[in-house]
Amino acid sequence: MILRRTLLVASTALAAATAMATPSSARPRASSRRHRGAELHLAPARDQVAALRSGTIKSRALLEQYLDHIASTNPGLNAVVTLDPERARAAADAADRHLALTGKVLGPLHGLPMTVKDALETEGLRTTCGSPDLKDHIPVQDADSVALLREAGAVIIGKTNVPVMCQDIQTDNPVFGKTANPFDSTKTAGGSSGGPAAAVAAGLTGLEVGSDLAGSLRLPAAYCGVYALRTSRGASPIVPTRGHIPRPPGWTTSSDMITLGPIARTADDLDLLLDVLAAPAPADRAGWKIDLAAPTRSSLGEYRVGIWADDAYCRVDADTRALLDQVAALVRKAGAEIDDTTRPVDFTASDTLFQRLMYATASATATDSAFAADIEAAAKIPDGDPSGLYLHSRTMRHRDWCLADEERHKLRAAWAGYFADHDILITPATPTAAVPDQSSTPLPQRYITVDGQKRSYYDQTSWLNLASPVGLPAVVLPAGKTDAGLPLAIQIIGPYLADRTVIAAAKELARLLPDPIRPPAFTA
Repeated sequence: MILRRTLLVASTALAAATAMATPSSARPRASSRRHRGAELHLAPARDQVAALRSGTIKSRALLEQYLDHIASTNPGLNAVVTLDPERARAAADAADRHLALTGKVLGPLHGLPMTVKDALETEGLRTTCGSPDLKDHIPVQDADSVALLREAGAVIIGKTNVPVMCQDIQTDNPVFGKTANPFDSTKTAGGSSGGPAAAVAAGLTGLEVGSDLAGSLRLPAAYCGVYALRTSRGASPIVPTRGHIPRPPGWTTSSDMITLGPIARTADDLDLLLDVLAAPAPADRAGWKIDLAAPTRSSLGEYRVGIWADDAYCRVDADTRALLDQVAALVRKAGAEIDDTTRPVDFTASDTLFQRLMYATASATATDSAFAADIEAAAKIPDGDPSGLYLHSRTMRHRDWCLADEERHKLRAAWAGYFADHDILITPATPTAAVPDQSSTPLPQRYITVDGQKRSYYDQTSWLNLASPVGLPAVVLPAGKTDAGLPLAIQIIGPYLADRTVIAAAKELARLLPDPIRPPAFTA
């Protein structure tokens, strides 16, 4: 989750704080382009699971590969910030014993080592969400999504880095410090799932679970050259969110727009983890289940594809525009029906509504005194003044929220109408490749540059936020690279609950695109 204005007061204090040490280093491992037994941790997660099921490799042996790779590679990235090796070894040994004794696996992720975003509570393992106030927080139970991972047989290695309370679009905090982009340490890994995306890209884990309110899952994936899925969300999410921080520890509710979803190095691995994560919250499981529909098409040529390559509201740079042109040509050559003229919604109106709803939901955790101060400050700004968008939204009356929610439902209806005639919509993921890290720059002074033009820092997520207020599934996938070797990505948006369709479209498109580039740390 990211919020645009809540960091203004805190940014000065955070910049002055010092970082704690990350896990210790070890001797580098030799690189290899083949995924033999000694390098299986670099294989797709689905291949790792298959090897664990067949007994080609034991969970403990695979875990040790991961721990070696983390020890040798992570110090240069700072993606993994907390390790739990002894409990992970015990869980891996238990998985190996179970398979040897019964011949059966524990679940679809049997014995698979993986990391978890430090915003998701893990029983008995420190969960800080990058906040000094939570630096000693040891949860007494797992987040619902983490419980699903364990039930599926996953072995939790440790936690990956986030900005303070997930409230930035780059990853740095005073507890653990900054996570570097694995392709260029001067660039941001994105946020708030910067640690998870960097860890997946560098081979420190095969799978991760990220969270996404305003692009926090998809922005880091785009910058780090990996895949990510923002899952569908209606009145309830299809992946349970209890135990995600923020909200604070102990809360049972979450933002009405936040979703959790998988991060992986292949689209096929998104499917693997989606099968595990898509489930009702525990309180609802007695009455209903989630049964996502199969993809609507069997080949790319059968899709009715909308392409929204650029827009005056958030112009993309020359590299990104050229990438969208190349993708459109590939899709057209595959035989798909292309529509590159119509638009589902008005970009400006959609983004403004999203910001209003985001600021409103964020106010839930403000202290009474802070919220009272916001109300007093908002009263001094005239209605309709653009400078008051944040405070007026954050302090809106319940009636005003109901009216905004009505606009959200009308926006959902507009998207549904669009998808009556289109199967998917392809858009840019971001206006540019990964931008320079600005962790040491005060928030009001941050900006990005698009083809030489200075632009708002938050333009990085505008394209991603098309899907956010209406709960649509959206995949980000690596699709190319810049001359400097940075990943470029695109986004595929689909109809509500068509999560498997957008993944299937990503799989089909990936077959036509160049192989994703890997950072040096991947095989270090």
